[in-house]
Amino acid sequence: MYQFFVESSQICGKIIYITGGDVNHIKNVLRMKPGEEIAVSNGVDGKEYRCGITSIEDDRVVCELRFVKEDGMELPSRVYLFQGLPKAEKMELIIQKAVELGVHEIIPVATKRCVVKLEDKKAGAKIARWQGIAEAAAKQSKRRIVPKVSNVMSFKEAIAKAASMEVKLIPYELAEGMERTKSLLENLKPGQDIAVFIGPEGGFEEAEINLALAAGIEPVTLGKRILRTETAGFTVMAWIMYQLEE
Repeated sequence: MYQFFVESSQICGKIIYITGGDVNHIKNVLRMKPGEEIAVSNGVDGKEYRCGITSIEDDRVVCELRFVKEDGMELPSRVYLFQGLPKAEKMELIIQKAVELGVHEIIPVATKRCVVKLEDKKAGAKIARWQGIAEAAAKQSKRRIVPKVSNVMSFKEAIAKAASMEVKLIPYELAEGMERTKSLLENLKPGQDIAVFIGPEGGFEEAEINLALAAGIEPVTLGKRILRTETAGFTVMAWIMYQLEE
């Protein structure tokens, strides 16, 4: 079944309006007809609004609500991925797969060894593109919220944002053995806010690691092999999903 995201204001009682680019997609790509059933979410409340198409107009698709599904599709904890800025194509892959794995928010972080520097005048367009990738991945994976891709932060700003989160993890090649990492993961509890810090292609500088450790961020190991920045994030997200998914 096809799923679409709308603003909360487009859900008007039992009538739901779909506008924007999805109208063309429904009309000319999917070639859907009145009477067909679709799923709609507002990207915020985690609900699925199952509805039937009543009419397809030039600038909107009008639907009638049939029922609401509220069964949980999200992880029982909110995971925040603090991703050191990698090359553009890698960031797009990271966003796509992190959304599929259940991330709540993705925060691009400008670290010392980032090979990519996002200029202020281009940042808005880049964030908008990344947000579009997050929405497409949310549709594909049947999620009912669209994870936010935030503005780029400095490493210090990222640490400050994570300060109040209950669990904070940073993969580090000099971290203690796997037993310590397993213990941290096994102690994860539903309802916690979890911060995951991933370095860029060149990794974190020692000064950044020291800053993270001083802020109470727990170093974890990803095993004996060195993983690429995109693989590291997927690995931690998959571990968290395995531990928390009911």
